Amino acid sequence: MENGATPKYIPLGESVSTGDQMNILNTEQKQPHTSVMTKEVVEYLQIRDGGIYIDGTIGAGGHTEAILQASNNSASIIGIDKDPEALNLTEFLLRPYRENITLKQGSFADMESICKTVGVEQVDGILLDLGISSMQLESSGRGFSFIRNEPLDMRMDPQTKTTAADIVNKYSVDELEHVLRNFGDEPKARRISKIISEARPISTTKQLAELVSRAVLLNMSTKQKVKIHPATKTFQALRIAVNTELKDLEVGLLSSLNLLKIPNLNRKNSYGRLAVIAFHSLEDRIVKTFIKTESTDCLCSKKQPICTCDHVARLRPVTRKPLVPSSHEILSNPRSRSSKLRVAEVLDRQVHNV
Repeated sequence: MENGATPKYIPLGESVSTGDQMNILNTEQKQPHTSVMTKEVVEYLQIRDGGIYIDGTIGAGGHTEAILQASNNSASIIGIDKDPEALNLTEFLLRPYRENITLKQGSFADMESICKTVGVEQVDGILLDLGISSMQLESSGRGFSFIRNEPLDMRMDPQTKTTAADIVNKYSVDELEHVLRNFGDEPKARRISKIISEARPISTTKQLAELVSRAVLLNMSTKQKVKIHPATKTFQALRIAVNTELKDLEVGLLSSLNLLKIPNLNRKNSYGRLAVIAFHSLEDRIVKTFIKTESTDCLCSKKQPICTCDHVARLRPVTRKPLVPSSHEILSNPRSRSSKLRVAEVLDRQVHNV
């Protein structure tokens, strides 16, 4: 697909042409993406035959395929993704499971309304695999990586109005600093923002990466070691801002409370479960705080003698500490090294407006 072309999503039930197959399985996408901690996801979601599951970031379908295989190909999957290219790829790669999968383009923040459109009220499990895929980094042509020289786009959904170029070229220094500091944990956000503002217009990833590197490395001793590429945090911050990733995560987590099946006392392992894989501290902090909050009966100050918040715990943490990839997985898939998996199961569900 040429840079700048709008990718199309081919819905389930429609054929994929030879040309589309070539686009989907181009040279860089023969092994498009390796899903992280697939074994752990299947184990902790307690996959059961005939269950209904949401894969909120289906990508190339690695986790979905594992869930289907664990259910003896009897589960039903609602697969959601913002990226139409990812949905096209999933449609093609998982065509043997066509009858088991419903694909929807959109954000998992909207999974309640998406479930309503397909007549689903409750699900047995929800998986959110956050962040960005290898496909998007390596072959999307949308500027997610500073390794390739591409247009500054970074939109997972091509219909999103704001691009990375809009933020870089139109935001004030203060606004840009806010993005870099809050979404990238970039300690040199102010300096980077000033250098960017002085160099505008900026249209490519190469231009931006060079400017950011200059800002980060300025006055740095040659003896100081740089553990990651100087532009890593800036690119992360811009991607998160463009795709409203943290806001979507907060909304999606709350939505999960309304969708997960409440326990059936007469059925073993009937608890609806939520599994979230995070790749950086910002995401993981939100997930950790959410699970802690929703597994607590009262949120009032400890100094307050009587509870007035009326908050009732609706989740139970299944993993007290996050699960991390095995050394073997990290060796075979280095991009998994920063991932953390947290799992919780529903205790009860009361209607919670998002």
